[in-house]
Amino acid sequence: MDKYSFLNAAHTAYFADLYDQYLINPDAVEPSWRAFFQGFDFGSENGLAFSENGHEAGVIPESVQKEFQVVQLIDGYRSRGHLFTKTNPVRERRKYEPTLALENFGLSNDDLDKTFSAGEILGIGKSTLSEIIKHLEDIYCDAIGVEYMYIRKPERVKWIQNWLNVNDNHPRFNADQKKHILKKLNEAVSFESFLHTKYVGQKRFSLEGNESLIPAIDAVVERAADLGVKEFVMGMAHRGRLNTLTNIFGKSPKNIFSEFDGKDYEEAIFDGDVKYHLGWTSKRETDTGKQINMNIAPNPSHLETVGAVVQGITRAKQDKYYKEDFSKVLPIVVHGDAAIAGQGLVYEVVQMAQLDGYKTGGTIHIVVNNQIGFTTNYLDARSSTYCTDVGKVTLSPVLHVNADDVEAVVHASLFALDYRMTFGRDVFIDLLGYRKYGHNEGDEPRFTQPKLYKAIAKHSNPRDIYAEKLKAAGVIDDGHVKQLEKEYKASLEEDLEDSRKIEKTVITPFMQDEWDGFTRVDEKVMMQVVDTTYSKEKLTQIAKIVTKLPEDKKFLRKIERLIDARRKMFFEDDALDWAMAETLAYGSLMEEGFDVRISGQDVERGTFSHRHAVVKVEDSEEEVVLLNKLGDHQNGDFYIYNSLLSEYGVVGFDYGYAMASPKSLTIWEAQFGDFSNGAQIMIDQYISSAEDKWKLQNGLVMLLPHGYEGQGAEHSSGRMERYLQMCAKDNMYIADCTTPANMFHLLRRQMKANYRKPLVVFTPKSLLRHPKVLSSVDEFATGHFQELIDDAVADVKKVKTLVFVTGKFYYDLLAKKEEEKREDVAIVRIEQLFPLPAEEMRAKIKKYKNADDVVWAQEEPRNMGAYAHMLMHFDEAKQFRFASRRPYGAPAAGSATRSARRHKEVIDYVFDKTKNNAR
Repeated sequence: MDKYSFLNAAHTAYFADLYDQYLINPDAVEPSWRAFFQGFDFGSENGLAFSENGHEAGVIPESVQKEFQVVQLIDGYRSRGHLFTKTNPVRERRKYEPTLALENFGLSNDDLDKTFSAGEILGIGKSTLSEIIKHLEDIYCDAIGVEYMYIRKPERVKWIQNWLNVNDNHPRFNADQKKHILKKLNEAVSFESFLHTKYVGQKRFSLEGNESLIPAIDAVVERAADLGVKEFVMGMAHRGRLNTLTNIFGKSPKNIFSEFDGKDYEEAIFDGDVKYHLGWTSKRETDTGKQINMNIAPNPSHLETVGAVVQGITRAKQDKYYKEDFSKVLPIVVHGDAAIAGQGLVYEVVQMAQLDGYKTGGTIHIVVNNQIGFTTNYLDARSSTYCTDVGKVTLSPVLHVNADDVEAVVHASLFALDYRMTFGRDVFIDLLGYRKYGHNEGDEPRFTQPKLYKAIAKHSNPRDIYAEKLKAAGVIDDGHVKQLEKEYKASLEEDLEDSRKIEKTVITPFMQDEWDGFTRVDEKVMMQVVDTTYSKEKLTQIAKIVTKLPEDKKFLRKIERLIDARRKMFFEDDALDWAMAETLAYGSLMEEGFDVRISGQDVERGTFSHRHAVVKVEDSEEEVVLLNKLGDHQNGDFYIYNSLLSEYGVVGFDYGYAMASPKSLTIWEAQFGDFSNGAQIMIDQYISSAEDKWKLQNGLVMLLPHGYEGQGAEHSSGRMERYLQMCAKDNMYIADCTTPANMFHLLRRQMKANYRKPLVVFTPKSLLRHPKVLSSVDEFATGHFQELIDDAVADVKKVKTLVFVTGKFYYDLLAKKEEEKREDVAIVRIEQLFPLPAEEMRAKIKKYKNADDVVWAQEEPRNMGAYAHMLMHFDEAKQFRFASRRPYGAPAAGSATRSARRHKEVIDYVFDKTKNNAR
């Protein structure tokens, strides 16, 4: 008996389903079926199956063989149909091999009229091969190309196939819905043409060629509100941003026209930004009466930077308002095709999508694909087939859509929303259109793309294409579009007239609703003392909890000793170290109702094993977070997450988090301080400048381990000179603390003030366990942050040399001073480098009036560290004697011996001005 005769009785849909599972995960399929699929040659003409060793295994009945060949054809369309779509509105697609021709599947024209059970897989029942092919062409090869067969979860694949099978992946909108789509498309087209005639040659980065983005986002907002979404957070670069602000977010065109007219701003201290970078927050009522909160984040020119910020804003809102259901806040990120393919940040953000510390319940990514980046053709802009191929990293479905077919675009957008709401995962839409003008409206695109722009010049806009379609179907009459355009443009004319009566532009702060009670302040207020005291009684209550491990769990001996050492510090020795300072700062803030979020590489334990905020049970690796066991004293949440190995993406995320949650102490810690250089764009474009550009306060804390301990060039410097160079007036705090108590008060000040500024702290490494780096409980309870710490033991009359220093270097100098019993030297610590405590420094120079030698001492090379900062912000520094390493290209020597020698030379020179070889 033929070993394959059993196949005659097998249901086609059953073995097709098994085959799908086999393609996704072969090991999940029953072994005999797996062997069959492995051995079967779908293209064989002779109907033989072969085993894995190549020997003939038996004759397959012809009817079964044909069914399998049709199954393979269906699979071919599902996995490769997107390569043969009609998705490019202005040029021919590239040719791909092999095609979906019948002969590639062992089928021929003779089979077209034969009936196959395989049609049941598509939900159309037994059908002829020609009917099956038509159904497949409609689903996979028309205006929408779908990529999803690489997804490894059968339930998601099946869901997608069912969604696509309904209505052949073609929309079925009623007449009213079609008119609404046309209305939104008209707004998009008319807005651009209005600006083009009123502001000739001005940059606006128009949406022309991709106007169907507006009805697509509109459809997502409307449907999402009905599905229970309460808030949208959107990020996009400049292309089409003004159109989106007006026609989706409801920003008055009057305000946009004022920005076009280049009027000055109301506030003298506010520099503002170009109109297509500004953020906006609005409340929108949907057509069904649902209230929805809409935010579009401000963005700099740096491509894709805003994507990370949007994820952080979204997560902050989810943590604060919708902890039980992240789907209530929906992030949408709009990309450019060249940017999503070329910018590494996209990969970092994509890799966050399913991580506990960074997930946001799925993002809808829409690519405004105009097939060109500035002047660069897409073939020079990427190696991948599609600009969206990064989406496959997280096995996200990708839809490629012809931007001229607005119904297909809306249909694809609704798929994206349904998928996100069902599975809580990312989905990508590649909106394939064109760019009508150059990169901006002053460019000449024909210099670099003459053929393409000849085609574009003759091409109708998507509104006119759609209007003709609706007229042909009898949905609208000839005058419908003219009337829509006339009414919309009349309202724009009215707004334009009103805008020209306004003398100054008012910029409304982004997300103002989250920032009630906070005020913007200048550097004078930043220097005022904030009450950061916290009673000894309350500190004791927190200390009891965070110095006691659960008794019913077994921990490593080292962990037990460490936690017990903390108990002794507080309750026996009255000498608290750096880790206790952090722990008590976080605990006290949570008792007062603030949340704390810390993220970064290895932050749970701490790179230098000092924090141990998360401890693991030895045999189960269960995580214990003592700061979340505060009981009655816990009125805020403690979140701490080891991050992915990313700086740019994670800093962007945490900055966004802090932007949306001013009552959370949000901290990003670098593994080593100069690793922050991987996030330089975030630091330049947001952290140091956002308040001047967009009125955005932000309390993000960056902890950057810094200190010269002979660990080489990459593990010594936090590159403080770069941060100090960006300091101006009142834009951020820069600190370099030397005592646990001062760190405690610094972190508390960050929350207790009624304003928010970014805070960069150059944190220590060796000082984490230094025997002198200890503070008493009273210093925690009753003190405040000290911008400057005087020499407590110096005899004013005896002091001849006054040394100003910052950070860990103080303890190196102190050791030398004590060793040599130098009563003629006073060492004063600058704990806050910006705003610089200049008045206090002057007071100390006056106090030590017998000192004829005033020194600025730093362990960094002369061209690094705080040297230049002192010269810029403290006039008296020009008379200082500077003690530092010589200028170098690298921050530190790789040789520990050489590093120690240089370090000693600087210390020697601080105490003896004749030893100036270190300069």
